[in-house]
Amino acid sequence: MTALWRILSLPPLGEDVVRGLFAPLGDAVEMTFPQTRDRSGLLTALAGADIVIGDFTGQLALDAEAVAAAPRLAFFQMPAVGTDSIDVAALAAAEVPVANAAGFNARSVAEWAVGAAFALCRNLAWGDRAVRAGGWPQMEMAARQPREVHTQRVGIVGFGAIGAEAARLFAALGCTVSYWTRQKRPEAIATYRELDDLMATSDIVVLALPLTDETRRLIGPERLALLPDNALLVNVARGGIAPDDAVLDALKSGRLAGAALDVYDEEPLAAEHPLRSREDVLLSPHAAGTSVQSQMNLVTLVVDNVTAAVRGQDVRNVVNGVNPQVRRR
Repeated sequence: MTALWRILSLPPLGEDVVRGLFAPLGDAVEMTFPQTRDRSGLLTALAGADIVIGDFTGQLALDAEAVAAAPRLAFFQMPAVGTDSIDVAALAAAEVPVANAAGFNARSVAEWAVGAAFALCRNLAWGDRAVRAGGWPQMEMAARQPREVHTQRVGIVGFGAIGAEAARLFAALGCTVSYWTRQKRPEAIATYRELDDLMATSDIVVLALPLTDETRRLIGPERLALLPDNALLVNVARGGIAPDDAVLDALKSGRLAGAALDVYDEEPLAAEHPLRSREDVLLSPHAAGTSVQSQMNLVTLVVDNVTAAVRGQDVRNVVNGVNPQVRRR
């Protein structure tokens, strides 16, 4: 009799939901969950796991110690695009393929970036707050120099699925769009610029790249100082790429006229964090990718990939160079 595949699903995915999703696999799998959502619960649960579905919040990080605690681990599926909470190298050394959910929320995040640009250009959140407070700031809104988005030069840092989709949407609005990434994309709808040149020539900068050792603090004080007057920043990537303190300093100095942030150095954002008190910042709780459509895409991708692993088929979106055919330990 073929042994069951033990699938460990980490929070915050709900147990009932996960059991329902994998019910079609029947007796081929056994679904397991940590007894507690902490380090001890994770390490204990990993001991018997063949397949792990990760914690997309990063709270239960899979570092080298956790990898060592999972001797049976044959496949790791992250239900998100980012893998910065996983020791990808340790998993590669253990010959465990790691797959992410590349592309599942590209349209959702790109639309958020465009919507945030509209909100910043037209001071929509500021106007909403003023009217709710009993005011009628019609003339004040005009005095804040609202802009039409199509007149803005948009620079996109990072040109994966999200960056490319954002470029397409901004270009459709009539914006002049440029991009920077480590490798030029001949098929890109936007114009390639070196990073410092992009910063110096963009009225709206959109960050859409993963957080790695190379990109951490990539957009720090020096690069923010290159921006033209009254520039706007939209960050749908990771907080550490444009650190909170650097963004705050640029706002205080006037180099940035506004920022729309979906991500932060540490999440959730501390209750007393100075970003919360700034009228020139649009805040979002790391939710740019959570449209109904993107969540359906994610569920389909994760279920299909885990099913492929159980059935001996190649999994998709492997990010650590390991053979995509999952082999039981």
